Amino acid sequence: MDTKSFLQSGHKGSLFSSFLYFDISFMVWVLLGPLAVIISKDFNLNAAQIANLVALPVLGGSILRLVLGFMTDRIGPKLTGQIGLGLTLVPLFVGWQFATSMTEIYFVALMLGIAGASFAAALPLASRWYPPQHQGLAMGIAGAGNSGTIFATLFANRLAQHYGDWHVVFGIAMIPIVITFIVFSIMAKDSPNQPAPKKLVDYGNVLKQKDSWLFCILYSVTFGGFVGMSTYLTIFFNSQYGLAPIQAADFTTICVIGGSFFRPVGGWLADKIGGIRMLMVLYSVVAVMMVGISTLPSLTMTTIMLFIAMMCLGAGNGSVFQLIPQRFGAEIGIITGIVGAAGGLGGFFLPKILGNLKLSTGSFTSGFMVLSVIAIASVILVAVVQTQWKRTWIGEGGKAKIASGEGLRAEA
Repeated sequence: MDTKSFLQSGHKGSLFSSFLYFDISFMVWVLLGPLAVIISKDFNLNAAQIANLVALPVLGGSILRLVLGFMTDRIGPKLTGQIGLGLTLVPLFVGWQFATSMTEIYFVALMLGIAGASFAAALPLASRWYPPQHQGLAMGIAGAGNSGTIFATLFANRLAQHYGDWHVVFGIAMIPIVITFIVFSIMAKDSPNQPAPKKLVDYGNVLKQKDSWLFCILYSVTFGGFVGMSTYLTIFFNSQYGLAPIQAADFTTICVIGGSFFRPVGGWLADKIGGIRMLMVLYSVVAVMMVGISTLPSLTMTTIMLFIAMMCLGAGNGSVFQLIPQRFGAEIGIITGIVGAAGGLGGFFLPKILGNLKLSTGSFTSGFMVLSVIAIASVILVAVVQTQWKRTWIGEGGKAKIASGEGLRAEA
């Protein structure tokens, strides 16, 4: 990669703004994950209620991603991002000053999805500035914003303990959002090369194709698995191993690091050996890890297996988006929005699976076994569809027949 050429080809201010917006928004999106352990004690929540609490922001992000995607199409990513950052202050302020009942907390949880919808504006802002040969790197930089999860797991419970009140954390979170809004407003700039707005009929045409739904399923497992685990693992470590809220969040941070930094690795390896092969390997490893975790071994072994599983889920995100541009090159903007929303839905259901089964059986074993079955089903799905895919639009092993799919991975 010619770094000098890359730096000269796009807009550095917009690229940095995209990363910052995505990073801070992701932090806010998953804020309830670590805090749920503390909140649950105040309201005496059962396992299913805690799962609902951490799942709602993911659901909100999935739904609102389509809304912000529509806005990005119509008014551009910069203005959409400014609106998204401004609206993110609303649930944070409510959580800080008014969230004293579960109804109000559930409202805050759902509205935190505004931050999760930042994908729809942040990534197009960066991608539209760069030519095809550099979009892979640009999206790798902007997409690294999912590392914002680490800030939430590291600091949320520490701040709550320091101030003796979890409400304060929402107030403190408003500070980086305001700073990001100012930096974003100054440094971000819409590319002069804005695509024509998509029509509803365009979305309908894409949804009529079977492969659209297949990619939605695959991404709901990889991205949904990563986000769902990120929001639920603090609860798991606290409930299963009796760790204090801060310790439980620290162990979650270790696992999240695996998924955050292996997404670009997954895309790079998929370019080398093929997206199909990568996905089959990654889903298989996740299935094995989930079976191992279901035995509820020692804390050390569980952490190691969760790290590996999260690493594979993160790499799987990159692998899915190595394949998508090969199939939907002309409709890449539409399909990434649809598939991204489906990924969020996967993250909504994962905590509910673990929480509800823990409530009904008294153990996490059955929940992780169900996750293993889902991963195995994903392997089977890829194995079944690969024959048709190789015959129609990709080469042997899942490599593209076109010169490179790297540059089209934008807005993923």
